[in-house]
Amino acid sequence: MNIFRLSGDLSHLAAIIILLLKIWKTRSCAGISGKSQVLFALVFTTRYLDLLTSFISLYNTTMKVIYIGCAYATVYLIYAKFKATYDGNHDTFRVEFLVVPVGGLAFLVNHDFSPLEILWTFSIYLESVAILPQLFMISKTGEAETITTHYLFFLGLYRALYLINWIWRFYFEGFFDMIAIVAGVVQTILYCDFFYLYVTKGKSGLSRSMKNTYFLCALECFVTLFK
Repeated sequence: MNIFRLSGDLSHLAAIIILLLKIWKTRSCAGISGKSQVLFALVFTTRYLDLLTSFISLYNTTMKVIYIGCAYATVYLIYAKFKATYDGNHDTFRVEFLVVPVGGLAFLVNHDFSPLEILWTFSIYLESVAILPQLFMISKTGEAETITTHYLFFLGLYRALYLINWIWRFYFEGFFDMIAIVAGVVQTILYCDFFYLYVTKGKSGLSRSMKNTYFLCALECFVTLFK
């Protein structure tokens, strides 16, 4: 394992822990898209079914279990324990616009036409767009709490580091996975506006600026068109 993959995994874990701690400490899930968290839970479930069939390493198994457990814990906190604080009125992104096309694409473009491989491919495609309900929610409210912006930053950083990991593996191991790379590029692009504002505006000015980004405006127009 190279340093970029390890750093990516730790950034991913940091994002998940930040979100869980935010919900638990404030006893509130205000500003968090439950739909995005359900999609991430679906991503981890379909990706890590190989836990039942193979063992790669203790590290690999531990991280997979943590991701799955944290994903469902987050969903539980949003839709059960702190349901009263969930802002469903603004979490209105129609996830079928993501799940259905991604499911179809996974059947058409995959490495091997087998159940586990199709589900793995589905998870890769879905992860690249699973954050869209959260970004759409921010575009609707025009607000993003500081802790939520940290969550998004580490989530985007994880994907960017994984792209570097793929490049490293191609040059030093001869390994190349077009599906993972293309999906990673798409996911990273979705964070570009956010990264720019995070760096240039600072945490205090970020929430005031996010509503006006070109990407979020386009996203809101697209979803509104298909209501």
